[in-house]
Amino acid sequence: MNRAAPNVLLVLEDGVDARPIEEALPRGTHIQAARLPDASHPALPLKDVTAELVLVACEQEADQALELIETASREIPGRPPVVVLFVGSPNGIMQRAFQSGAADLITLPQSHADLSFALEKAIARTRGGAKGTKTGSMIAVLGPKGGTGKTLTACNLAEALAIAGCSTVVVDLDLQFGDVGLALGLRPTQTIYDLAVAGGSLDGEKVDSYLAVHPSGAQALLAPLRPDQAAAVSTAFLRVLFETLRSRHEFVIVDTPPSFSPEVIAAIDAASTLCMVGMLDALSLKDTKIGLETLDQMGFDPADVTLVLNRADTSVGIGMDDVERLLGRRPDVLVPSDRAIPRAITEGRTIVAAEPRSGAAQAFTSLARRFAGASKPIAAAAAAEPESRRRRALLRKRAG
Repeated sequence: MNRAAPNVLLVLEDGVDARPIEEALPRGTHIQAARLPDASHPALPLKDVTAELVLVACEQEADQALELIETASREIPGRPPVVVLFVGSPNGIMQRAFQSGAADLITLPQSHADLSFALEKAIARTRGGAKGTKTGSMIAVLGPKGGTGKTLTACNLAEALAIAGCSTVVVDLDLQFGDVGLALGLRPTQTIYDLAVAGGSLDGEKVDSYLAVHPSGAQALLAPLRPDQAAAVSTAFLRVLFETLRSRHEFVIVDTPPSFSPEVIAAIDAASTLCMVGMLDALSLKDTKIGLETLDQMGFDPADVTLVLNRADTSVGIGMDDVERLLGRRPDVLVPSDRAIPRAITEGRTIVAAEPRSGAAQAFTSLARRFAGASKPIAAAAAAEPESRRRRALLRKRAG
C-alpha cells in the first residue's frame, strides 16, 4: 500500500456536503465515494472494497449508518476502522455507533484545520496497527464450569510472567462477577465498563489510563462494579480492545466466565493460544471434555490448547489414566492442592508471591514458562521471591 496516498472509502448520506471532508483529507488521498444505502441507493459490495479507513458521514439516517458500520467492520477485507462524521449533536447516535463497531466519532461542522487534524490522526492510527508491527501473545483462560480456578490461574500466570520481566496485562472478562481485582488486591477505581462508555477511539494511551497496576509490574483491566454494567461492553468494543492491548504488551491474559457467551467467543477468536482449566472431580472433568470438544468443533487445533488441572492431587478415586481416557489427552500442567491458596486470595495475593516454593507456585511458574517459550526465560518461582521477603525469612531463622 502506498504510504503517501491513503485509500479512504467515504460513504455519504444524501444532503451531506462531501467537499469540506474531501478537502480536509491529506493531499493525494485516494477517495472512493459512495452513498449511504437506502431505498434509492443499493447496498455497497463491501467485500470488493479496498480501503484502510472508512468514513461514514450522516445527519439523520442513523439506522442505515449504524447498519453500514456493523457490516463494514465485518465484511471489508482487513477490517479497516470506521469513523463516523455526524452533522449536529451526536448524543442520539454516539453510544450506538461505538456498539456497532465505530472506531471514532467526529462532529460536523468543524474548521478546516480541526477536521484535517482529526482525519490525519485517524489515518495515523490505522497505520500504527499495520502489518509489521509487533503483536503480543493473547491467552484466553477458559473453563465451562465455575469454581475450577480460572481466575486463580490467570492471576498467577500474569504475576509469574511479570516477575520474569514480561509486559503483561490481565483482562477480567467475567463482566458480571469478575474477581481479578480481589485476587490481585487491586482497588477497582476504573473498570472495563468506564472504558467502554468513555466514547472516542481506543488508542494505546487511552487504554493504559484505565489499567490498574500490580506491584509485580502486571497490569489489569478490571470487571465492572455492578452486573448491570456488563451490557455496555460489546463484542465490537472487545475486538478493538484486544488488538490495542496486543500491540502494547507481550502477554494479554483474558480471564473468562464459565460459558461460551459472545464475549468469550470474541476472546477465543482474538487469542493466539488457549488455556483450558479443569479440576479433578467427575463433574468438572465432564464439562472440561465438553469444552474441549466445543473448541474442536470451532476449528481450534488441540495443540493450541494448554490443559491445566487444578487440585490434581485430590483423592477422589480418579487417577491420571482415568483423566486421559475421559479427555483424550493428559493435562499439560498439574496444580496440586494447597491450603495456602485461599489464605493468599483473602490477602489479595497470588500463591506465586505468597508461597513461591510451594508446589502450586511451581506449577504456575511452569505454565508461564510454557507460554513464554524461548522468548523469555522464566526463573523458578523461589528464585523470583522478593528480596525483602527473603531477608525477613532469614531474620526469623536466625531469631529462632
